[in-house]
Amino acid sequence: MVTLREITKDNYEKCLSLSVAENQKGFVSSVAYSPVQAWVYRDTAYPFAVYAGKTMVGFVMLGYYELKEQYTLWKLMIDKEHRNRGYGREALRLGIQFLVDSFGATEIYTAYERSNSVARDLYRSFGFRETGEVAGNDVEMRLVLDGARKS
Repeated sequence: MVTLREITKDNYEKCLSLSVAENQKGFVSSVAYSPVQAWVYRDTAYPFAVYAGKTMVGFVMLGYYELKEQYTLWKLMIDKEHRNRGYGREALRLGIQFLVDSFGATEIYTAYERSNSVARDLYRSFGFRETGEVAGNDVEMRLVLDGARKS
Protein backbone atom coordinates (compact mmCIF):
# COMPACT_ATOMS: atom_id res chain seq x y z
CA MET A 1 0.00 0.00 0.00
CA VAL A 2 1.46 3.35 -1.08
CA THR A 3 1.03 6.40 1.17
CA LEU A 4 2.28 9.97 1.30
CA ARG A 5 3.72 10.95 4.67
CA GLU A 6 4.93 14.18 6.14
CA ILE A 7 8.68 14.62 6.26
CA THR A 8 9.72 14.83 9.90
CA LYS A 9 12.86 14.74 12.01
CA ASP A 10 12.43 10.97 12.10
CA ASN A 11 12.53 10.39 8.34
CA TYR A 12 14.23 13.37 6.69
CA GLU A 13 17.68 11.75 6.58
CA LYS A 14 16.25 8.73 4.78
CA CYS A 15 14.50 11.11 2.41
CA LEU A 16 17.77 12.89 1.66
CA SER A 17 19.38 9.54 0.79
CA LEU A 18 16.90 8.83 -2.04
CA SER A 19 18.47 8.86 -5.48
CA VAL A 20 17.30 8.43 -9.02
CA ALA A 21 18.46 5.90 -11.56
CA GLU A 22 21.46 6.89 -13.66
CA ASN A 23 19.30 7.47 -16.76
CA GLN A 24 17.06 9.89 -14.82
CA LYS A 25 19.78 12.08 -13.26
CA GLY A 26 19.47 14.79 -15.89
CA PHE A 27 15.72 15.00 -15.40
CA VAL A 28 15.19 15.17 -11.63
CA SER A 29 17.08 17.39 -9.22
CA SER A 30 18.38 15.97 -5.98
CA VAL A 31 15.92 15.57 -3.14
CA ALA A 32 18.47 17.47 -1.00
CA TYR A 33 17.51 20.64 -2.89
CA SER A 34 13.78 20.23 -2.16
CA PRO A 35 13.74 20.95 1.59
CA VAL A 36 15.30 24.34 0.84
CA GLN A 37 12.61 25.03 -1.75
CA ALA A 38 9.92 23.79 0.63
CA TRP A 39 11.23 26.07 3.38
CA VAL A 40 11.42 29.14 1.17
CA TYR A 41 7.92 28.43 -0.17
CA ARG A 42 6.63 26.98 3.11
CA ASP A 43 3.22 28.62 2.77
CA THR A 44 2.60 27.03 -0.61
CA ALA A 45 4.86 23.95 -0.90
CA TYR A 46 3.77 20.49 0.22
CA PRO A 47 6.62 17.94 0.32
CA PHE A 48 5.92 14.30 1.14
CA ALA A 49 7.87 11.10 1.44
CA VAL A 50 6.37 8.26 -0.60
CA TYR A 51 6.07 4.98 1.31
CA ALA A 52 5.28 1.45 0.18
CA GLY A 53 4.20 -0.09 3.45
CA LYS A 54 6.94 0.82 5.93
CA THR A 55 9.60 1.48 3.29
CA MET A 56 10.33 4.97 1.95
CA VAL A 57 10.49 4.63 -1.82
CA GLY A 58 10.31 8.17 -3.13
CA PHE A 59 9.51 11.83 -2.80
CA VAL A 60 6.80 14.11 -4.15
CA MET A 61 6.40 17.85 -3.77
CA LEU A 62 3.23 19.65 -4.68
CA GLY A 63 2.55 23.34 -4.46
CA TYR A 64 0.65 26.45 -5.34
CA TYR A 65 2.41 28.83 -7.70
CA GLU A 66 1.01 32.18 -6.61
CA LEU A 67 2.34 34.19 -9.54
CA LYS A 68 0.33 32.09 -12.02
CA GLU A 69 -2.38 31.03 -9.54
CA GLN A 70 -1.76 27.35 -10.33
CA TYR A 71 -1.57 24.17 -8.31
CA THR A 72 1.49 22.22 -9.35
CA LEU A 73 3.22 18.90 -9.25
CA TRP A 74 6.65 20.29 -8.50
CA LYS A 75 8.65 17.11 -8.21
CA LEU A 76 8.09 13.37 -8.31
CA MET A 77 10.88 10.86 -7.93
CA ILE A 78 11.09 7.21 -7.03
CA ASP A 79 14.34 5.86 -5.64
CA LYS A 80 16.44 3.85 -8.08
CA GLU A 81 16.00 0.69 -5.97
CA HIS A 82 12.19 0.87 -6.12
CA ARG A 83 11.41 1.80 -9.73
CA ASN A 84 9.06 -0.02 -12.09
CA ARG A 85 6.69 -1.23 -9.38
CA GLY A 86 3.88 1.31 -9.83
CA TYR A 87 4.94 3.51 -6.92
CA GLY A 88 5.32 6.63 -9.06
CA ARG A 89 1.88 6.16 -10.58
CA GLU A 90 0.30 5.70 -7.15
CA ALA A 91 2.22 8.66 -5.68
CA LEU A 92 0.98 10.84 -8.53
CA ARG A 93 -2.59 9.70 -7.95
CA LEU A 94 -2.30 10.44 -4.22
CA GLY A 95 -0.71 13.82 -4.89
CA ILE A 96 -3.54 14.81 -7.21
CA GLN A 97 -6.04 13.64 -4.61
CA PHE A 98 -4.27 15.70 -1.93
CA LEU A 99 -4.60 18.88 -4.00
CA VAL A 100 -8.26 18.17 -4.74
CA ASP A 101 -9.18 17.25 -1.15
CA SER A 102 -7.14 19.98 0.54
CA PHE A 103 -7.68 22.89 -1.83
CA GLY A 104 -10.43 21.96 -4.27
CA ALA A 105 -7.95 22.09 -7.16
CA THR A 106 -9.62 21.80 -10.56
CA GLU A 107 -6.40 22.10 -12.58
CA ILE A 108 -2.88 20.93 -11.87
CA TYR A 109 0.22 21.92 -13.81
CA THR A 110 3.55 20.18 -14.16
CA ALA A 111 6.41 20.03 -16.62
CA TYR A 112 8.73 17.41 -18.01
CA GLU A 113 12.06 17.73 -19.71
CA ARG A 114 11.52 17.31 -23.44
CA SER A 115 13.60 14.12 -23.69
CA ASN A 116 12.04 12.47 -20.62
CA SER A 117 9.49 10.24 -22.31
CA VAL A 118 8.90 8.24 -19.10
CA ALA A 119 7.57 11.33 -17.27
CA ARG A 120 5.66 12.53 -20.33
CA ASP A 121 3.92 9.19 -20.78
CA LEU A 122 3.08 8.89 -17.08
CA TYR A 123 1.54 12.36 -16.99
CA ARG A 124 -0.36 11.79 -20.24
CA SER A 125 -1.79 8.55 -18.84
CA PHE A 126 -3.41 10.64 -16.07
CA GLY A 127 -4.86 13.11 -18.57
CA PHE A 128 -2.21 15.83 -18.45
CA ARG A 129 -1.87 17.57 -21.80
CA GLU A 130 0.79 19.92 -23.17
CA THR A 131 -0.21 23.58 -22.90
CA GLY A 132 2.14 24.81 -25.61
CA GLU A 133 4.33 26.61 -23.07
CA VAL A 134 8.00 25.62 -23.17
CA ALA A 135 10.75 27.08 -20.97
CA GLY A 136 14.16 25.89 -22.05
CA ASN A 137 13.76 22.11 -22.27
CA ASP A 138 10.75 21.99 -19.92
CA VAL A 139 7.39 21.33 -21.52
CA GLU A 140 4.42 22.48 -19.45
CA MET A 141 1.39 20.23 -19.02
CA ARG A 142 -2.03 20.76 -17.44
CA LEU A 143 -4.52 18.33 -15.98
CA VAL A 144 -8.12 19.59 -15.99
CA LEU A 145 -10.03 17.84 -13.22
CA ASP A 146 -13.48 19.35 -13.50
CA GLY A 147 -14.26 17.68 -16.81
CA ALA A 148 -14.10 20.97 -18.73
CA ARG A 149 -11.49 21.31 -21.44
CA LYS A 150 -9.73 24.65 -21.40
CA SER A 151 -7.50 25.91 -24.17
